[in-house]
Amino acid sequence: MLDETRVYDDLGRQPGPQDLPPDLEASDWWSDEMVREAGLPVTDVPFVSVGGGIGSFVTVDYLRIAGVPPEDIRVLSNLDRPWRTYEYLTRVSQIPRAERIRSDSASRPDNVWGFPSYALTEAIRTRSARPLWQVLREPDFADFYTPRLGMVLTGMEREAARIRYWDMLDTGQVRTVRRRWGGGYFTVLAVNEPGGPSRMVAYRSWFVHLAVGYAGLKFLPELRQFRDTSDFHRVVNAYEDHEHVYTALRQRTGRVLIRGSGIVASRVSERLISERKRHGLQTEIVHLFRTYVEGAHGPHPWSRRAGGDGFAYQGFNYPKSVWGGQLKARARRSEGRDRARIYAEIGGTNTAYRRHWQRQLREGKNGGWYRSLAGTMGDLQQGPDGRLRAYVDSDSSRVELCADYVIDCTGLDGDITSHRVINDLLRHANAGRNPIGRLDVSRAFEVRGAASGDGRIYASGAATLGGYFPGVDTFLGLQIAAQEIQEDLARMGFGNRIGPARSLREWWRWLRDRPI
Repeated sequence: MLDETRVYDDLGRQPGPQDLPPDLEASDWWSDEMVREAGLPVTDVPFVSVGGGIGSFVTVDYLRIAGVPPEDIRVLSNLDRPWRTYEYLTRVSQIPRAERIRSDSASRPDNVWGFPSYALTEAIRTRSARPLWQVLREPDFADFYTPRLGMVLTGMEREAARIRYWDMLDTGQVRTVRRRWGGGYFTVLAVNEPGGPSRMVAYRSWFVHLAVGYAGLKFLPELRQFRDTSDFHRVVNAYEDHEHVYTALRQRTGRVLIRGSGIVASRVSERLISERKRHGLQTEIVHLFRTYVEGAHGPHPWSRRAGGDGFAYQGFNYPKSVWGGQLKARARRSEGRDRARIYAEIGGTNTAYRRHWQRQLREGKNGGWYRSLAGTMGDLQQGPDGRLRAYVDSDSSRVELCADYVIDCTGLDGDITSHRVINDLLRHANAGRNPIGRLDVSRAFEVRGAASGDGRIYASGAATLGGYFPGVDTFLGLQIAAQEIQEDLARMGFGNRIGPARSLREWWRWLRDRPI
């Protein structure tokens, strides 16, 4: 049986075991005296980044390039590597290190300049022009070029060593961030002691950066109910380790119900089909779509997305103009309902059109062992024969589907109140929500309403989706947010401005792998 608690541990979202003293827990503002009387040791550092994932990594990278010494930065995290959660999620969603991820060639979290791109780097390392030729022909005559996961992770490891990332990392579970009387913030970290209870440390800083990612896995109500009353073995989330499903299907014939229409659903279907062909299996696949897409669609003729076979097709998470074109400019000047309308137009679940996978789908349909349907799952039960019974409401009818396994690919939990640190910020730091319900940030990614004297809280990543910049939960989006944050900090005297001369000099140092 799968241990769901362990899955959340892997995501780095489990709460720490220790509670704050009651007077600190109830107070919106903390004084130095209150913290001292509570017995919390205090560490002074100007800048604290909470999360320790790729969002923290790229922000710290910008600050180091801007000349901020490592002694002035602390990353508070329960992750020993910035890419740990990302690698876990990609691995269990069927993208091991040798496979290609869904990211642009120039979106390099290890290289703020984006040059040389992944395609150029791969061409040089393999002594082949094929990656560059693919870039020149994409997307009409070839699939979009995307880098291999291994190349991305190796690059981040190299850059982490270059900027002395591990000298800035303090491991533990962040408990809360509270405003400090006199300016700045206290960030409380619960540190696990070997063989004993955890202890709490308060970090006193002027600036706090939040890059906490998603709160955990998302299960729709009927799947949650089934898992609560049955087991975790046959109904799984694609973002948890479910290798046992593929192992079992190699030993006996079975039917799998896939639920979802994004990139993970397409990867899971590809894995199942590849396993079927490689091992000569008789696996049947049923794909359930909440909304079945049959062709091109969109709000108007000049803003349409390709589609077919139930999927909406798009090269990357968002249209490319989100990162530096008309959509970016439009979102940056929008407010309230107008901004929510933009997100509704460009959002929606989609996946990349990959030619090899399309051939697999056609083969499955022609062979009758892959079929798809549209509807919502009304109930999930275990039948007398031990198999799963899924009752799907489609139009005006209800269809019963039998399956041995259900793989849910509907994503991660985007509710910001599910994350303890952000929920605490909403309740105690006057933070608010943006037009689509996530954390409200300014154009510089400062959390609105949470200023404390000259101190500022910034946030980037999935928690800020719905702000002035779409595409925040991508490599390039995290880098753009980091650049905005660094420039805002430089205006307040923390770090240097990265002008042309500094940028060129630091790029040359990066190219030669010279430590900062």
